[in-house]
Amino acid sequence: MTVTTTNGHSLKTRQATTLPTAVRPESTAHLTPDDYETIERELDAIRDEITAELGETDAAYIHRIIRLQRGLEIGGRALLFASILPPAWLAGTATLTVAKILENMEIGHNVMHGQWDWMRDPKIHSTTWEWDNVSPAEQWKHSHNFIHHTFTNVLGKDNDVGYGILRVTPEQEWHWANLPQPIYNALLAMFFEYGVALHDLELDKIRQGTNDPEETKEKLRAIGRKIRRQWAKDYVAFPLLTGPQFLSTLAANFTANVARNVWAHSIIFCGHFPGDVEVFEEEMLEGETKGEWYVRQLLGSANISGGRLFHLMTGNLSHQIEHHLFPDLPSNRYAEIAPRIRALCEKYDLPYHTGPFRKQITSTWGKIVRYAFPGGSRPNEDQA
Repeated sequence: MTVTTTNGHSLKTRQATTLPTAVRPESTAHLTPDDYETIERELDAIRDEITAELGETDAAYIHRIIRLQRGLEIGGRALLFASILPPAWLAGTATLTVAKILENMEIGHNVMHGQWDWMRDPKIHSTTWEWDNVSPAEQWKHSHNFIHHTFTNVLGKDNDVGYGILRVTPEQEWHWANLPQPIYNALLAMFFEYGVALHDLELDKIRQGTNDPEETKEKLRAIGRKIRRQWAKDYVAFPLLTGPQFLSTLAANFTANVARNVWAHSIIFCGHFPGDVEVFEEEMLEGETKGEWYVRQLLGSANISGGRLFHLMTGNLSHQIEHHLFPDLPSNRYAEIAPRIRALCEKYDLPYHTGPFRKQITSTWGKIVRYAFPGGSRPNEDQA
């Protein structure tokens, strides 16, 4: 008998034996097949409970956030009509930046995950939403919702491990091209939406010549169309509307996009690459049960601690562990279930990776700098 995850990945509900020791993460060596089955049942129960409770309060939340985001965008763009004045430029740019972050992270990312599909609102639905950046929604949903969330941190399967240009774990083979990767990463942060847009092209397949050339061309055409629309909006239409403030508005829009990109990059990297987050060999997928898939999500994700405003500005991806366990549950519920997930980890002696933003970003950048050079070891090996 098989079940299907929220991302379409089929998993067996039962397995007679645990994974071979050679491919089993050390942190799970103590778990038995019965433990995995119990973890599966307990997490399924949390999911079922939250799903049954969804209703008007949740719908009001997403409608309120969308109104807030649109109000901020209108306000920011209005301030830029006076952008010749430095205070108006700063206020307009900051307001527009916040609006773009909210649209990208708490609205776009989560709507396209299907978190609000249960409302049956065609305007707030994963099949109709197109977000405010250069990555086409359909391509993102394939590379992120399916590939990344199904094969989280599995080397050779999850293209998010290093994004095809970074060595972020000693299990990845070192190449001299990794030496300047701190510079690559800084540039990737600034122009993150373009990196995300190219993600579904699967650059490794292109380099190896195993891609479908026609499919690649069609994807590139779709990316080109989306880039033209975004540039026409941010770098032509809105600057023109402000007349003599064209150049200052152009600069403000560019600054807001770069700031949004750097923030999104930082939050996403802190959810996947801090030092204690684990990666997995492809053999882990052989006969993987749903319980084992759940545990892999726990081990391959990290949270960022903070207050309510911080969580909102991260799109609640500061609860990356809960998001990876339940990617299509509404993001406003993650803080509610986080203590229960942490308690489950304590019950089964599993790590629950979390820490303040400063700790997570320092750890992430530390890995990127360290693994730019040959060798390296896992953090727990360094401490042994």
